Amino acid sequence: MTKQPSQSQVYSCTMKTSLQAVSKKATREATARNRGLCSPTYLANDGSRVLVLNELLEREAHSPFYQEGVSYSLLKMAELGLTHAADVLLQNGANLNFEDPVTYYTALHIAVLRNQPDMVELLVHHGADINRRDRIHESSPLDLASEEPERLPCLQRLLDLGADVNAADKHGKTALLHALASSDGVQIHNTENIRLLLEGGANVKATTKDGDTVFTCIIFLLGETVGGDKEEARMINRFCFRVTQLLLTHGADPSECPPHESLTNICFKNFKLHFPLLRFLLESGVTYNCSLHGPSCWSGFHIVFERLCSHPGCPEDDSHSELLQKAETILELMVASSQRIQLPSNFEINPAGSLAEKIKALYTYLKQLEYCPPPLKHLCRVYIRQQLQPWPVDVKVKALPLPDRLKWYLLIEHSGSNDDDV
Repeated sequence: MTKQPSQSQVYSCTMKTSLQAVSKKATREATARNRGLCSPTYLANDGSRVLVLNELLEREAHSPFYQEGVSYSLLKMAELGLTHAADVLLQNGANLNFEDPVTYYTALHIAVLRNQPDMVELLVHHGADINRRDRIHESSPLDLASEEPERLPCLQRLLDLGADVNAADKHGKTALLHALASSDGVQIHNTENIRLLLEGGANVKATTKDGDTVFTCIIFLLGETVGGDKEEARMINRFCFRVTQLLLTHGADPSECPPHESLTNICFKNFKLHFPLLRFLLESGVTYNCSLHGPSCWSGFHIVFERLCSHPGCPEDDSHSELLQKAETILELMVASSQRIQLPSNFEINPAGSLAEKIKALYTYLKQLEYCPPPLKHLCRVYIRQQLQPWPVDVKVKALPLPDRLKWYLLIEHSGSNDDDV
């Protein structure tokens, strides 16, 4: 037997149909307005529609289902962005907290989902809770605005209206973490959303109850580039690079524990693939050891040599030669970033194969630097490069009014770094 709709549902549907008839022309003219075709005629028609709407509401005011009808209609006006009609509904008793019976979103949530910033402002000025979370997904309006690049206008408006940028859901997820987790680096680039949130005071140290940080998404996306489509890999790398720049500018630490959540650690482990990003990190002054526990926890020096010693290759193997070349550059970047290098205790290597002698030479060089007092020229090099941070330091070195020989000493060569990809 077919279930019959309740009187409340019938009335709500009737009210909705009536309002849609009143606002149908408004929808078309709103489109024309967005195209810059607004005119005095439009304003006159808008006023006449409001009069018709007021008459409809006055006629239905004594119905037992009036409250639900106007509240349900407010959801539709929020979706369409018809602020004048929504204002009339609110003045005539529409409930700001009324939830869609299917999605459980309020009018404010729907306005954000449909990217209607003017509607967002109207609802907030009428008293809508700007930080309200829906009952199903625990999402605030700011969370929803952060998840799509197209909702950037709503994100900006919510921040301007005072939304709590660091409010977290029951899982500890903030709007910044929503923006990061919703980005895939290929089709969805929330770079501007992330920038706005950071400029609005988003906490870069936010961590979910599961331990996810601002670098979790970046680490995951970098893993997606291994063995994938080359063009998609380039897009992902560019996205990760730009977001990392933003995060570091606002105080994020990519070298913190635990190691699996440390972007610096992950880049060291696959420095051949993530060379441009690792170079950027080192030239931005991040530590090449665990920033909390030092080299006893993990060390970039140890990871690089471990990678070199484990790589199978022969003298004619181009991949092995490229790996060694990039390793030399990474090691030199670490040396040039600190007055005294920090090697892990009991740091020993056992290289084998055709490049064993070159690996041993690099190791001996580092050991000498560790135990000998740093020469003045090394201290000067470190100081000058630190003053030129962040990335790209070498570009700034070349612009210095110095003799070429001094520039050569300050520079760190990096053939085949693929910096163009970022």
